[in-house]
Amino acid sequence: MFAALGGLIAGFTALCVAELVAAAVRPEAGPVTAVGGAVIDRTPPAVKDFAVRNFGTDDKLVLQLGILVLLAVFAMAVGVLALRYRWTGAAAVLVFGVVGSVAAAGRPEGRPTDALPSAVGALVAAGLLYLLAGRLTPVTGPPPAAGETGDGETAGGESTDAEQGAFDRRGFVIAATAAAAASAGAGLLGRRLQASQLAGVSAARGDITLPAPASPAPAIPGGADLGIRGLSSFTTPNKDFYRVDTALVVPRVDADRWRLRIHGKGVARPVTLSFQDLLGRELVERDITLTCVSNQVGGPYVGTARWIGVRLATLLAESGVRPPSKGGPADQIVARSVDGMTIGTPVEEVMDGRDALLAVGMNGEPLPFDHGFPVRMVVPGLYGYVSACKWIQDIELTTFDAYDAYWVKRDWSREAPIKTQSRIDTPRPFAAPKPGTVPVAGVAWAQHRGIARVEVRVDGGEWHTARLAAEAGRDTWRQWVWEWPATTGHHTLEVRATDRTGATQTDKRVGTVPDGATGWHSVVVDVT
Repeated sequence: MFAALGGLIAGFTALCVAELVAAAVRPEAGPVTAVGGAVIDRTPPAVKDFAVRNFGTDDKLVLQLGILVLLAVFAMAVGVLALRYRWTGAAAVLVFGVVGSVAAAGRPEGRPTDALPSAVGALVAAGLLYLLAGRLTPVTGPPPAAGETGDGETAGGESTDAEQGAFDRRGFVIAATAAAAASAGAGLLGRRLQASQLAGVSAARGDITLPAPASPAPAIPGGADLGIRGLSSFTTPNKDFYRVDTALVVPRVDADRWRLRIHGKGVARPVTLSFQDLLGRELVERDITLTCVSNQVGGPYVGTARWIGVRLATLLAESGVRPPSKGGPADQIVARSVDGMTIGTPVEEVMDGRDALLAVGMNGEPLPFDHGFPVRMVVPGLYGYVSACKWIQDIELTTFDAYDAYWVKRDWSREAPIKTQSRIDTPRPFAAPKPGTVPVAGVAWAQHRGIARVEVRVDGGEWHTARLAAEAGRDTWRQWVWEWPATTGHHTLEVRATDRTGATQTDKRVGTVPDGATGWHSVVVDVT
């Protein structure tokens, strides 16, 4: 037991020391974050989809907890190993440090200095484990004379742990306690330093005042939000907006130091822009609904916000870029994030006249850090994994044949227009409404096409046309409601939508991979 405890304390020390060193390097270089990022990079799409479906936005927390549990088991095993083979146990800790260092420095956005936290933490932990294992080595030498008192025997002649063949319990407890206390202090100091750095960046964000848009968004029609209890609001508050990405540590980018580079195939005039350069340009404001490709039928990963930004098509045209339909050599925009993510977006869609933005604001304030501060891409009509690069810092024009972005390498489709979908928000599954008129309400979306009709049916019967809320634009979702004359019993409600091209969503159920889920959303209720 003491050997396993020694290994656990050594592992704790490694993490705390690494946390302190990471404060001097950058938070993303911490071993848990680095190893977690490497795990995410190598996760098959089906596993990623399972995690998002079952854990939602807590998927990263679950991953980090899983890593910590595995580290604890590994540390205890190494502690037991070190009891018999001190050097081998210490060497095993160093091997773990190498793994963390390689994971940190080897990520797409990795830097050589990112290897330092794991390396330093492992070195300190290896030395500590060697020391603690020494305290567990049985004491050798002749036993004390009868009647002697002291560390070897009590006054009554009973043997203690310092007797021949026993380990130095007192020495182990003192060393382990001191190491744990010092490690906790180092970890807390590291967290405080990181928090102080982040506080400075957060304060700088708070000081930003976005200019009034030259092209403000049209007023939301009065009838766009039906105001029905349980129905999603037309505009999703920032705090409630879904977040699905691979960042274990949300990047805290200093807007003053941020730069965006536009370059690549067909770019006649490469350009590098600062945050102030963007704010000084003509800003447009638009209501746009975003959807994640991981959204299951009836899922929560969809929301609408009022975005402020610069038209991406204008920036590309000024750099000499032409869409493929006009002879341009590039058909793909590869957007790169500060965390190493790559997103591949069709050039044609970005430059076809839709409101594709480099967004700097969300619902009247600078972008929240979770949603891409200082700048992100927003392209209506495309799933986020092929359009919505957060924390963007680089735009390269290339071709789909020449380069596969992050998710395409993981078997997702390289082009992914959003599919027509609808969702029942109220009544909730397994609700028990009273007989009589029951409002069945929800939202439907088909970004850049718009919603023309929503229909509801009960128990597989005839379809009933729902009343649509006022349309705020073809790039946003649309609320709907159908007044159901509910009768006592067990019932199944289903919904389907038709977009403005005349296409009705299919009833065929397929999963999210490779280009988005399809099927009708259904809710089972008991009217009592």
